[in-house]
Amino acid sequence: MPLIPAEALPYFENMIYLPMLLIILARDRESIEKGSFKLKGPYVKLVDEAAKFARIELKKTKIYLRRHNMKVIRRKTDATFTEYVFMHGGYEDHRRYLNVRLRNRTEELLGIYFAMAES
Repeated sequence: MPLIPAEALPYFENMIYLPMLLIILARDRESIEKGSFKLKGPYVKLVDEAAKFARIELKKTKIYLRRHNMKVIRRKTDATFTEYVFMHGGYEDHRRYLNVRLRNRTEELLGIYFAMAES
């Protein structure tokens, strides 16, 4: 039996990716507001809507983790990897994520949340 149940893994990963996504959206919003866009409103609205959906998902994730006594801790980061510890039921699962994978998955999620915001 695995230490971390398979159904819990998406929640652990949400705690990695969603905060990163929200930081990127906040920075993008700031760039749009300071940028030389002629009509900023539609861009700001799209970013705000995407952030709203991401915040809702992050809230659900935090509730799930709290109810199941789970925790994610960010550990070491170097030029290539970032290490996270997933804690569940007294077990610790140390996982290393390639920084390129973190960036690519966050970019993928950005597209998903923009699509949600458009609909």
